[in-house]
Amino acid sequence: MSYSFEGRIRYSETGENGCLTLPGILDYFQDCCTFHSESIGQGMEAVKKRGLAWVLSSWQVVVDRYPRLGETVKTTTAPYDFRGFLGMRNFTMDTQDGERLAYANTIWSNINIETGRPEKLKDEDIAGYELSEKLVMEYAPRKIALPKDLEAGEAFAVQKHHLDTNHHVNNCQYVRMAADYLPEGFSIHQMRAEYKKQAVLNDVFYPQVGREDGKVTVVLGNEQGEAYAVVEFR
Repeated sequence: MSYSFEGRIRYSETGENGCLTLPGILDYFQDCCTFHSESIGQGMEAVKKRGLAWVLSSWQVVVDRYPRLGETVKTTTAPYDFRGFLGMRNFTMDTQDGERLAYANTIWSNINIETGRPEKLKDEDIAGYELSEKLVMEYAPRKIALPKDLEAGEAFAVQKHHLDTNHHVNNCQYVRMAADYLPEGFSIHQMRAEYKKQAVLNDVFYPQVGREDGKVTVVLGNEQGEAYAVVEFR
């Protein structure tokens, strides 16, 4: 069963063009699934009491149009599968008139907080969720293929404002960081993100950037070349 909420695009959520930004869309999607979980008694505190946390493994977000300042949008999420330690969710954002603005596929991992390892889902972990039909869209692979040529960027450290309630870098923050490497005027139609390792305060990112025709891939990794996240923009 799906869950929806309505919102109006605020000035604080817009970019230089007066439209909601891609990170803004991600925030709406993340808020929507958080509201959904809270509404059925599967919120963060309930999950934490079981020693678990849902951690995002991958995004695939497609944007057909970025909503403008003041537009009212309806954001919807629906889980469509649970398998092993994984949960899969779709998202959509529509106008009041039903125009489809953006949509997404996500894969989440059920993680044991103490060990940091995935844990197989039990009945209590998925109680209250009703599965919906999988959204009709062109699904990309979860893993992102890296370009052959990657250019090293300047290293930078994780700051306090990058962290979420789990004391890790928030999913959307990786995308914000990666977007800094886009060329001027690059219009994002699709973004994919693959999360490999959780970064915490004072970790240092050594970014690598690959630029191809119509595509920019950013690897946010450590000094040893191990990736925390890979983000691809088209």
